[in-house]
Amino acid sequence: MQKIHNANREIFETWPIPKALTELALPMIFGQLIILIYNLADTFFIGRTNNPLMVAGVSLLLPVFNISITFANLFGIGGGTLISRLMGAGRDNEAKTVSAFCFYMTIISAGLFSLLMFTFLEPILRLLGASTDTLPFAKQYTFCVIVLGAVPTILSMTLSNLLRSTGHARQAGFGVSMGGIINIFLDPLFMFVLLPKGYEVLGAGIATMLSNVISCSYFLIMIYRLRHSGILSLSIRNVLPSRHNVYSVFAVGVPAAIAVTLFDVTYIIIDKLASGYGDIPLAAVGIVLKAERLPLNVGIGLCQGMMPLAAYNYSAGNFARMREAVNFSRLVGLVIGFVAVALYEIFAADIMRIFIDDARTVELGTHFLRARVLATPFMFMCFHLVNFFQAVGHGGKALALGASRWVVFNIPLLFVMNWVFGMYGIVWTQVVADIMMAAVSIVVYLQFERSIKPKA
Repeated sequence: MQKIHNANREIFETWPIPKALTELALPMIFGQLIILIYNLADTFFIGRTNNPLMVAGVSLLLPVFNISITFANLFGIGGGTLISRLMGAGRDNEAKTVSAFCFYMTIISAGLFSLLMFTFLEPILRLLGASTDTLPFAKQYTFCVIVLGAVPTILSMTLSNLLRSTGHARQAGFGVSMGGIINIFLDPLFMFVLLPKGYEVLGAGIATMLSNVISCSYFLIMIYRLRHSGILSLSIRNVLPSRHNVYSVFAVGVPAAIAVTLFDVTYIIIDKLASGYGDIPLAAVGIVLKAERLPLNVGIGLCQGMMPLAAYNYSAGNFARMREAVNFSRLVGLVIGFVAVALYEIFAADIMRIFIDDARTVELGTHFLRARVLATPFMFMCFHLVNFFQAVGHGGKALALGASRWVVFNIPLLFVMNWVFGMYGIVWTQVVADIMMAAVSIVVYLQFERSIKPKA
């Protein structure tokens, strides 16, 4: 065994599950909320201009930003879950090589993505639905956040996942939160003070890019400081893991990346279909797709806390503890989801008015938000079980569930419901698709649970 002493190991092995999940999930939930706030901050401050064209232009970046998450998932989730499993098996020195491999591969892939976006920026934005009126704003924002900011943005997400995988959830959550808080303060500074009127979108893009640079710098410093006491490494000498571990990274990371890509394709389709009804519906949908994220980001943080706990105990053969972590996190997530539905139904109009005062945009967005939020508990069930299968190294099951959600249910239903019900069919698709997919996910999980046996 190559087991390195790690003070965080007790979290995985002996702490009561509610306490362990709280320790691992709360910093990630807080970080996810800050991510949401700083993503919403750009929309909020741009909405203060009461210019739906600016809002619509910035909203077009969401699919592009989600593509960047695929690289973070490839090496952050693929590498992070493997590191947790290697720790559970007592093979910590192998985890060092995996972390270094994921670090350098993230830099390379993010750099290539940035170059691609720089080369084909306008055609890509046109493809996403940018009109002549919204294209200038979309180009300003995307150039700052993606072309200039792809490497620090993607690397921050990867490093956060790697820290979390070893039990350093507080440091991971702090780094994510710090970047978001800085962005909130930089937004109005660049939008309304440093740049002239009419360049608010450019100011928001610069603020977001700088905040991600600062966040990335924090993660690099933190992992460097933990290099002796932890099992993470950024050394080029540790950059070549075994062929089996490289395969294991991609076996989970590729399905995780594909799932985000399909999610992204769905959002592209939503934007394209919505743009056919005009810039005002597109702006309303853009706000709704961000405003609905609050309970989902809480759920994502909860799953991020569950994943290393499930991965470690699965690899260690402690299946009873693994099940307890999965069941407890699922219960908490569903309670949050149903409470969120009730609150959104009551305050939908007020939420829309936070972002923009344009009456038509608020009216449309209120109806859209009330429809889409009904999917929240079912959506949580879907990605909770996908994340579980990623954690335990069953990338094939994770891919099958993730792909089915989009390819079998969501995307076909978008076209059918748009054709039958028009704009309102688009926003009702999510709840219909996720109810069906949640049922399928539960069946697959129950079959897996029956198949695992305690180690002798």
